[in-house]
Amino acid sequence: MIDKIFRAKSTLEQWRILQSVVDYGGYAKAAEKLNKSQSSLNHAVAKLQNQLGITLLEVKGRKAYLTSAGETMLRRSRQIMQDVQALESLAQTLDKGWEPEIILAVEILYPKHHLYQILNDFLPQSRGSRLKIREEVISGSVEAVKTKSADIVITNIVPQGYLPNTLCNVGMIAVCASHNQAIAQTPVKQEELASNLQIVISETGVTKNELGWLKAEQRWTVSNFHEAVAILKTGIGFCWLPTAMATPLLASGELRQITITAHHHREVPMHLVLPDRDSAGPGTLLLEQLFYRHHELLAEEE
Repeated sequence: MIDKIFRAKSTLEQWRILQSVVDYGGYAKAAEKLNKSQSSLNHAVAKLQNQLGITLLEVKGRKAYLTSAGETMLRRSRQIMQDVQALESLAQTLDKGWEPEIILAVEILYPKHHLYQILNDFLPQSRGSRLKIREEVISGSVEAVKTKSADIVITNIVPQGYLPNTLCNVGMIAVCASHNQAIAQTPVKQEELASNLQIVISETGVTKNELGWLKAEQRWTVSNFHEAVAILKTGIGFCWLPTAMATPLLASGELRQITITAHHHREVPMHLVLPDRDSAGPGTLLLEQLFYRHHELLAEEE
């Protein structure tokens, strides 16, 4: 059975008039602000009350006061008016080509404090566009570029055919639990370290990339760095962590840095790629510029 089509008893204009009468303290002032006659406002509110079957306003002297029912209805009507305004604003935005949704694929190594600052700058200018953020690991971000499944991709590997636009370099250090006796506290050779159990982050793509800082003869794979750290703290294995994440754990004594002969620090570049620049909308281009500007300011401060 087909449900009956809902037909509203009231109109948005009636609710707008009621809000004005309340906000301006009476019919006379509201009529002046709305450039309408006082009698037309009286008629609109009276009709609204009659249609709903409840009293919304009571006039005492020259001033109109909300009833308890009127307070509840007015509060809800304000939200509906805001929703309608947002809907109409979205229509104007779409008509101008502004994207209703922007997909951002971010390599897990990219510093979160940078991301959150950039998003905070983007929000006031986003025009209601939804933002979908996906966390990717190595091959996942590469595939996001190749398949164009995201509007903006932050990746440490730029596929062939795309120009690299480097945002920053992320330092990586090898760490283990302070009480882990399986890994020597004296400098160890890279090949010696590789014989220990390594905690690695699972790649999100189908095709795997065997990067140097991920290779190990023995490995346990987890989905994120928080799980990796939790395992490290029990005294199991080692892991390459972003320096910013490792620093407070080293300072607290929960973890210690593993000194590796010849080198013990790696730099992983973070690049921004627009997989399909030709069809990128204004929101995507704005977000891209906010990323660049953020890192330009950081470079100027250094």
